[in-house]
Amino acid sequence: QIQLVESGGTLVQAGDSLTLSCAVSGATIMDYSMAWFRQVPGKEREFVSAITWLTGAPAHANFVTGRFAISRDTEKKTLYLQMNYLKPEDTAVYLCAARRGQVLSSMLQQYTFWGQGTQVIVSS
Repeated sequence: QIQLVESGGTLVQAGDSLTLSCAVSGATIMDYSMAWFRQVPGKEREFVSAITWLTGAPAHANFVTGRFAISRDTEKKTLYLQMNYLKPEDTAVYLCAARRGQVLSSMLQQYTFWGQGTQVIVSS
C-alpha cells in the first residue's frame, strides 16, 4: 500500500517562503495522482494543489495562484509544495494525498491515501 510522509512544516513570518515535502513509498508511483490539502481545527480539509505523476500536469486552488507551486521528483519519489509570500491565513496542517489514476481532482472525497500532515504556522 502507498505510504505518504510529509515534512518541512515550521513557524515562519508573514511574507516568508517555505517548501513542504511528501515522501512516497510502497507503490508504482506513475499510477497515481497527488495533491496537497490543508486543514485548520473545526473546518473541512481545503484543496491546495494537485499533480499527475506521469505527466506533471498541475492544478491549483484560486487562492494560491502566483504564490504556491506543486512539483514532483520521480527519482526521489517526493512531492513538493513551494509556498511564497505566506500569510497568517495560510496557517494550517498541510496534508499529502494520493489517488489512483491520471485525472486531476480538487475533490476531497476522491483521494484514498493520506499522510499524517505537517504543521505550518505563519506569524504576523
